[in-house]
Amino acid sequence: MTSKFIKKSKLNNLIKLSMVATLGSSYSIAVTATEQGINSQDVEQISVIGTRRAARVDTDTPVPVDIIPMDKIAGKSGQLDIGQLLNFAAPSFNSNRQAGSDGSDHIDAASLRGLGPDQVLVLINGKRRHTSSLINVFGSRARGTVGTDLNTIPVIAIKRIEILRDGAAAQYGSDAIAGVINIVLKDKTGLDFVMSTGQYTEGDGQSNQIAANYGVEFGDDGSFINLSGEYTSRDKTNRAPEGDRRTIGDSDVENASLMLNTEVVLNDDTVLYGFAGLNSREGVAGAWFRSADDDRNVAEIYPTGFVPSIASDIMDKSLTVGLRSKMGEWDVDISNTYGTNKMMYFISNTLNASLGVNSPTSFDAGGFSFTQNTTNIDITQYFDNFESIEGINIAGGFEYRNENYQIFSGEEGSYKNYGLIEYYDKDLGEMVKVDLLSKAGGSQGFPGFQPSNELDRSRSNISAYVDFEGQITDDFLATTAFRGEHYSDFGTTFNGKVSFAYSGVEDIVFRGSASTGFRAPSLQQRYYNQVITNFVKGEAVDVVYEANDGKLTKALGIPDLKEEKSVNMSLGMTATFDAVTVSVDAYQIKIEDKVVLTGQFGPDGGEVGDILNDLNVGLAQFFTNAIDTKTIGLDLTVSHEMDLGEGSLKTFLSANYNKTEIDGGVQTAGLLQGKEDIYFDARERYFLEGGAPKTKFALSFDYELEKFSANLRTTYFGEVELGTWSSAGLAFDTTLTGDLVQTYDAKFSTDI
Repeated sequence: MTSKFIKKSKLNNLIKLSMVATLGSSYSIAVTATEQGINSQDVEQISVIGTRRAARVDTDTPVPVDIIPMDKIAGKSGQLDIGQLLNFAAPSFNSNRQAGSDGSDHIDAASLRGLGPDQVLVLINGKRRHTSSLINVFGSRARGTVGTDLNTIPVIAIKRIEILRDGAAAQYGSDAIAGVINIVLKDKTGLDFVMSTGQYTEGDGQSNQIAANYGVEFGDDGSFINLSGEYTSRDKTNRAPEGDRRTIGDSDVENASLMLNTEVVLNDDTVLYGFAGLNSREGVAGAWFRSADDDRNVAEIYPTGFVPSIASDIMDKSLTVGLRSKMGEWDVDISNTYGTNKMMYFISNTLNASLGVNSPTSFDAGGFSFTQNTTNIDITQYFDNFESIEGINIAGGFEYRNENYQIFSGEEGSYKNYGLIEYYDKDLGEMVKVDLLSKAGGSQGFPGFQPSNELDRSRSNISAYVDFEGQITDDFLATTAFRGEHYSDFGTTFNGKVSFAYSGVEDIVFRGSASTGFRAPSLQQRYYNQVITNFVKGEAVDVVYEANDGKLTKALGIPDLKEEKSVNMSLGMTATFDAVTVSVDAYQIKIEDKVVLTGQFGPDGGEVGDILNDLNVGLAQFFTNAIDTKTIGLDLTVSHEMDLGEGSLKTFLSANYNKTEIDGGVQTAGLLQGKEDIYFDARERYFLEGGAPKTKFALSFDYELEKFSANLRTTYFGEVELGTWSSAGLAFDTTLTGDLVQTYDAKFSTDI
């Protein structure tokens, strides 16, 4: 047996000149390439997530919460967007750029604790953020999932980011299986301005950033308005071997964002608030190379072959308006949040081979959109000396949410095969299709959405929750939460959570939690359908992605998608000894009925093959509840501060270990029973179990002396294993050879 093929990823140093100007205070020019370590003494550590009670210090919470002040990590490295900043600052967080992934190259998927991008909930100022319209279906770790696009939010608009590393569906609803990311917007006054530029030492991938934030108070009651604008650009990179016509690397992206945050104090008890965002992004990525003699090429147009370019035009909008007031002794918060994300595809340097020499070389390929509107009513009150306990915080609320998903068709030439004709065969007594040209139809690189793919689907859900947080004694805090939700498309679910914090031992707090959770299958997973081109062992193959309610899935006996269910348990402690603070948390997350994208089913001569042939389908994939998973992990943070000379030195270590495995067998259905090796094959399993580092840690040193600061940070990313197309359709086997498995070595990243 040959050894695994080891593919080493070279870490390229990004040289960045960062100019940061804060008008009204100071002006500085610094050459940096690192984020600064986060220390519990850097900012006032007040947690918003994980508790309904105001002003809870993060070390006292019964669940682990990371609080990351954005001014400690932004502008100090080559990372310009939220995803990459958090990737280096928070070991439990993972986000990777993709290459050649039909849109996934322009929207970075983000996840917590090794789980999926759709198993973490994102909030803005405590309000649910809408997800992206993109469902990842090509070769990426996020395959089969829909995530939230963090990079639609300008970095300069952010005050801090809070990461709740614990299941919280009983508190916040669907998606909060791995945890919650809450982005808190700036409410400061004054003007900040940032400009930066840099590139890789290979001479490509130049990045540019220009951003400004301005805040002003009005009146004398604390009312304010804060506005941010940011423009970033990133040139493409290419790490393909010399002479290779493929494009392997980052896509070319331009990103422009605006964000507004405001509060108007109406009286002593009432505040009108709102925040809004607008983001426009254009990206260009390379598809696979088509050779000159490929039957998908027209040699008269591209005599030496061609690499199609897949361009995306993404527009993201959001608006929240709310009112905080009093109803007797109760604090009341009423709000409405609207968000929409639209992504359209434009394919260039391409052709429709069935049109021959008359083919255009660019096409509008259509796209999709997702819209979400959420209305919330939340109430809370803290009761001192309640019955026999010292105090209790009682919270409750209702939420109504409506979601809509649409697919838009492209122009005719982007999808049609002009050599394919259909006629009635009298002898056979049926319609027959004949390909007169034997040339591929549709735009190469990304075939457009067809009119038959177009759809407009909606659903709604209503939920209610109650939350109790009781200070039983001076040393013991206990919380419990219950939530019920009803979805118009799959039914009702109930979830609960209990947690505690015990501080009876001097300088030590023990904490733990147990909860159930769920994730509703997204509208994209239910209804996405398209015909695209995949490359299998170098050969182009058309693949049908069938909707959950499509003719093919019903003919094969695939059941309706149902919710994923989870059980989350954690146990940990925090300890403070003089200048050292330590936290350790162990966790286990079990997920039932995880929604996955199956492997590719083709004609096999049996009943399945007959159905595919009858529907004129070559290869087919679809979404289904197929597996259960089990994740175990450990989080560690250590911080230390000391005087050094006339200044201070802060040291921060954070680490995460996680391991996700399939728990039990593959759950096939209908006519596909017994086809487990295709239903969820080795390639998909490697994406799930090995597509993110199991081990990751960051060690940082931050020295400050008046206005001078110096930073050193080392980040370790553990090994990653991914299946190749050669492993598709095979049973999972840890002895698979190098042609079937690519192993990316662990690496260190050190910035000064």
